[in-house]
Amino acid sequence: MSSLLKTIVAASVLALGVGVAADANAQQKVLRFIPHSNLPAIDPVATTGYVVRNHGYLVYDTLFATDANFKIQPQMVEKWSTSPDGLRWEFTLREGMKFHDGTPVRGADAAASIRRWSARDSFGQTMAGAVAGYDIVNDLTFAIRLTRPFPLMIDALGKLSSQVPFIMPERIANTDPATPIQDATGSGPFRFVRDQWVPGQRAVYERFADYKPRNEPPSWAAGGKVVKVDRVEWRIIPDGAVAAAALAQGEVDWYEQPLFDLLPQLARNRDIEVAQIDPMGSVAMLRFNHLQPPFDNLKIRQAVQMAVNQADYLQAIVGNKEYYRECKSHFPCGTPLSSDTGAAAQAGNFDRARALLRDSGYKGEKVVIISPTDIPTNHVQSLVTEDLLKRLGMNVELVATDWGSVLARRNNRTPADQGGWSIFHTWWVGPDLVNPALHAPLRGHGAAAWAGWPTDPTGEALRDRWLAAAAPADQVALARQIQANAFEQVPYVTVGQFQQPTAFRKNVTGIVISPVPFFWNVDKR
Repeated sequence: MSSLLKTIVAASVLALGVGVAADANAQQKVLRFIPHSNLPAIDPVATTGYVVRNHGYLVYDTLFATDANFKIQPQMVEKWSTSPDGLRWEFTLREGMKFHDGTPVRGADAAASIRRWSARDSFGQTMAGAVAGYDIVNDLTFAIRLTRPFPLMIDALGKLSSQVPFIMPERIANTDPATPIQDATGSGPFRFVRDQWVPGQRAVYERFADYKPRNEPPSWAAGGKVVKVDRVEWRIIPDGAVAAAALAQGEVDWYEQPLFDLLPQLARNRDIEVAQIDPMGSVAMLRFNHLQPPFDNLKIRQAVQMAVNQADYLQAIVGNKEYYRECKSHFPCGTPLSSDTGAAAQAGNFDRARALLRDSGYKGEKVVIISPTDIPTNHVQSLVTEDLLKRLGMNVELVATDWGSVLARRNNRTPADQGGWSIFHTWWVGPDLVNPALHAPLRGHGAAAWAGWPTDPTGEALRDRWLAAAAPADQVALARQIQANAFEQVPYVTVGQFQQPTAFRKNVTGIVISPVPFFWNVDKR
């Protein structure tokens, strides 16, 4: 399809959507946004998918939040205290907060929400292992009783990214953690307009008039969440060229993740600003299914790890060296715990990898790669892996589908030929991986681990020691041991680190510089 035709298609499709709601929105300030993928679900506890996390930040609030200096700040909490023995934490909420259904936010809601979140999130599971129970002190106050001290309590409750401990009404938070919720009632700055949600087309959020922002300036997820638009509309446009044309034509205001090869074209448009709002960047990775052949075989995982040449992946994902770097560290390069310990296991040595595979006992089992065509960053990684594994002599099938289907299928633990999978690609923002407490892909706690479900007692024991270490020097030393073990056990393979610019029209102001797209403080002239 020519660029001109794509522009016409984009304008026509979006104009139709605008026309339908034109009368209703005539007096409203509407921010139209293209997310990086479809919104397939609305439960941010049930998945690590970033598009659902981003949805969560619109409609929910958190007890604590991470600011731009990686410091944890109070958000819904007014005050908190810890008993002298460290076995009881008490939290009092700010007064006057309401849920979107008009009911007050209570301590019981917060306790139920944290209980549900901690059953699914990696850091939350660690916290839950020390929890004896929850006490409701009064309407605004609840307490967490512990069996042993857990000094990282505030760090857990204020974590920035997937999965975020969002606060829901008790009636919803009491839903089984394994059952995705269908009611997105929160107390956040926007209300989800459930009856206007059309998966694959759009999601709509309206300003919540009763939201009570804090008085501080916004800083990442912390501070005052002051809403300056009446309505946020997510427009789902999987085709990157069509999405870019829609931004150029002014049919949308903000395009979260433009294709890298379209950035120069967008930058030449005097009405568009291309900006880097995530200075730390993201880490792309190849994730194995450890439960099923062939990657239940450690030696086969090691062979693939040895074959991976990060430059091949980064050129395919990004192309422009301005936006990527090779990084053979399990903690993002440029952060305190990053190192090259153990990196020789990922030398990009194809001949050595082929010899390792030959010695591994691989018997030609099929490798099923599940790949989302609507997220180019993930799909191009899958194409590179498909080619690499075929050249190694493996039996490979690429299943190309949408991201929602990938998220659903990757929860399937059956063999690949029964609807399961062998490999998927994704990326994590840097703040999710900066230390062992947050780093879900490094966890090796079997059935409770992130999709892929590795079992690694050595890695888990090292993580426990890191959590107990008080001295920074001890934490650095243990992080290196954790990384060396990860290169040995291969829970996943890092394929590089990259930065993803965003693009928006110049009449949009106030975007918070952050690894997460936030919608408070954003204005539209």
